[in-house]
Amino acid sequence: MIETRGLTGAETLIRVLGGMGVERIFASPGSEWTPVWEALAEPKSESIPLYMTSRHEEIAVGMASGYAKATGKLPAVMIHTTVGSLHATMALRGALHEQIPMVVLSGESVGFGEEEGPDVGGQWLGHLADIGGPARLVERCVKWSFGVNAKAILPATIQRACRLAMAAPKGPAFISVPMEYLFDRMTKNPPSDAGSAPAPTADPAGIEELADLLAEARNPIIVSEEAGRSPSIVERIVELAELLGAPVVETRSTGYLNFPRNHPLHGGHEPREYLQEADVVFFLGALAPWHPASRGPLPGTKVAVLDENPLRAELPYWGFQADLCLTGEIESSLEQLLHNLKRRFSKGGGESSQRAEKWRKRFEERKRKWKEEALRLKEKIPIDTRWVTYELNQILPQDAMIVDETITHRLAVHCYLDAVGPGSFFSGSIGGLGTGLATALGVKAAFPKRPVICLIGDGSFNYNPALAALGVCQEHQLPILIVLFNNLGYLSQKSGVPRYFPDGWAVRTKNFVGTSIAPSPDYGTIAPAFDGYGEKVEKPGEVRGALQRGLKAIAGGQVALLDIRLEPVTQTEKRLDK
Repeated sequence: MIETRGLTGAETLIRVLGGMGVERIFASPGSEWTPVWEALAEPKSESIPLYMTSRHEEIAVGMASGYAKATGKLPAVMIHTTVGSLHATMALRGALHEQIPMVVLSGESVGFGEEEGPDVGGQWLGHLADIGGPARLVERCVKWSFGVNAKAILPATIQRACRLAMAAPKGPAFISVPMEYLFDRMTKNPPSDAGSAPAPTADPAGIEELADLLAEARNPIIVSEEAGRSPSIVERIVELAELLGAPVVETRSTGYLNFPRNHPLHGGHEPREYLQEADVVFFLGALAPWHPASRGPLPGTKVAVLDENPLRAELPYWGFQADLCLTGEIESSLEQLLHNLKRRFSKGGGESSQRAEKWRKRFEERKRKWKEEALRLKEKIPIDTRWVTYELNQILPQDAMIVDETITHRLAVHCYLDAVGPGSFFSGSIGGLGTGLATALGVKAAFPKRPVICLIGDGSFNYNPALAALGVCQEHQLPILIVLFNNLGYLSQKSGVPRYFPDGWAVRTKNFVGTSIAPSPDYGTIAPAFDGYGEKVEKPGEVRGALQRGLKAIAGGQVALLDIRLEPVTQTEKRLDK
């Protein structure tokens, strides 16, 4: 049992988090956390979480997300009250949709100086208070949100938030803690803790049915976007694919490396290419593998779904065919599925071997075309994204970890970075931009001895709290390599105009409004302000050398920022003041 009776609320918060397995607190707090700072300053013999300041709420939540993705462990986040919580909501929404566990704590006041005890200050009534408090403000961006309303329940509430965050489907749990309770003494202990309940394995009868469906299929395919949360899951997927002789197809929006990209059964990143051939499609941790959802496989094709949250209840619309829907933890469910399949046929025999050979030939042809395409661009000026990612792949350290916050460059990243290993690739955005640098810092905090590389567009970079992120690199000695794909604008915004209005004014006049980030600053000069290394790269022959210098810099403890100049987003915008 975690003992909290007689402790202050601040001491209780730290002790309960530590007792629930939290090893890191990522923080961008306000003055309401003074009692916690005092409690952290006191020498203690027991293990308490490491407190890491981050200078911005999106950085704090993004670091927690990257840390959780890289380790599978539960982090905590401490942020400022209402206004800070609103700062954090974009990153919290991403964690909710990506099902990333974290306990997020915000301060508030419920007494406004009228209670006995230390005066919390006039700023609460004058500037910081909102009806319902921060828990109400963020409730649609988290899995669970609650404002503690009695000091007696504070210990149990913190414990419960940890359990809820780790329960399937995982996600951020939010608590607002009144400053008055942080000063006060606790009268209760939390209940004895049996640990977080693991997600159950899928229904055995359903697994039997799925095994029959896959074993009898003439041409099964596996589609995955989020299953590869750990290398052990990827190992199970490899075993399944080889047993079936089935390709594993990711998408350009994949959040993890779900299948080794140098494996001959990797099917690329466009599932719709296979829908005319497949008689069984197996969604394995797949969110939205094609668009629109109704444009699915041929009539008669069966679709099976396995995930902890297969029908995505948090989304307003899903709309994908699901003839067999299994809810369960992916790794244990895959183990049972493999056990059942192995009873049905031997690995490498019959039709599965023939299928595997067909997919191997298609894989080799796809890789050959991609390589030839990249090599044709080795002298192209301005530099092409495909050449940058191809060159990075040639020199990528074996233990490198990649965080990707690109949009229009994302497909090239997936196609050419096949040297990255399972458990070493993470998406740094979902829907919104601004958390890629923080996600990379969280990954680096989890694995400080491994090289971490953040791939980011100049549009994404401008949404990030970049100075705060570089400050975290410097303060906490977390050097990351930032590869900035700089096309001087928002290509994703420009691309929609000719798609929707091919004969419109913008196309005819080449006046693409709202797409430029120009004049472009020399981003590489920012890093030296934080004792880092920066460089602008304008010629394709300079790319590999610059990447090597960047890797050398981070190995020596410096953050590195490479500003790689690509084909600019064409624009001749007219100024409104002329």
